[in-house]
Amino acid sequence: MNSLPSRRRGAPRRPPERAELWLGALAATLLVLILGMLFFVFKEAWPSFSHNGLAWFGSGGNTQQQLAAIYESPSNPDDYVYHLRAWPLIYGTMLSTGLAVLFGLPFALLCALFMVEFAPPGVQRVMTPVVRFLAAVPSVVYGLIGILVVAPWIDRNLVSAEFKLDVNPLVPISGGGLLLASFILMVMIVPIMIAIISDALRAVPRAWIEGSAALGVNRWRTMWKVAVRTARPAIAAAVVLATARALGEAIMLAMVSGSFIWAPNPLDGLNFFLEPIMPLAATIVGQQEGFSAIPLGQTLYAIAAVLLVSSALLSFAGWAVRQPLRRYATR
Repeated sequence: MNSLPSRRRGAPRRPPERAELWLGALAATLLVLILGMLFFVFKEAWPSFSHNGLAWFGSGGNTQQQLAAIYESPSNPDDYVYHLRAWPLIYGTMLSTGLAVLFGLPFALLCALFMVEFAPPGVQRVMTPVVRFLAAVPSVVYGLIGILVVAPWIDRNLVSAEFKLDVNPLVPISGGGLLLASFILMVMIVPIMIAIISDALRAVPRAWIEGSAALGVNRWRTMWKVAVRTARPAIAAAVVLATARALGEAIMLAMVSGSFIWAPNPLDGLNFFLEPIMPLAATIVGQQEGFSAIPLGQTLYAIAAVLLVSSALLSFAGWAVRQPLRRYATR
């Protein structure tokens, strides 16, 4: 077989070749920008990590006062204060994100099943654009509704006067806190999961579903055992993307989380959900005016570095989980 003729030296490049070169250059530029961003963030964050070591991720003392002390550091670089124990920030991030994903995933999966298989065609035509619209709503809108509507309702109906009075010397209770932050965060990420899962369910070959129905299996069992089983890689991807969105959310959480650095205690019973938190990303927003203080700015870069590493580990975990599930999509 004759090989394809090679391009003659000096001949002008064809449009496909030029497009390939431009796409390659664009991809390389994007990679360089990402690596440059990572290098800059970790370079700025290094003083905070080097002064604290692994204790940076631990607990001890009042984190709110520690950030204030860092902001008020002397102007002499040799006397900069970097002491920080960031566990309450990490704990608040894990709680709000974990609860939002834990309660949001079943709801998103059931909604996607209803949209794809059980909803009448007219309802499907309405729900699909509505879900995509909700996924695109700016987070500050959710935060505004949460702080002006939901937080006062929680304060009036769920927060007891005795509990508020008991903890007032230590922590303010005003309706914003773990419960509100997790709820609003769940409302934000559920449309994303619904959109991804419903598209994956629609991509399942119809012949597989009809074959199961022809064997006498009811619609619910068919969708659960065939469609959902096949769409597991997409479900895992939806969880990863939603979790990454929740990890990086800052503005909304800064509005509804209570704006107070605190580690809710599960031994407090149901009051545990009413206590305030301050996730990592919201801390950056809350302390942004302190960027003029060099040690505080470097501490906030350290928080950003933790978020970057967390997102990278989350992406890798999602990839690892999807690998053994790919066989369900190829059978």
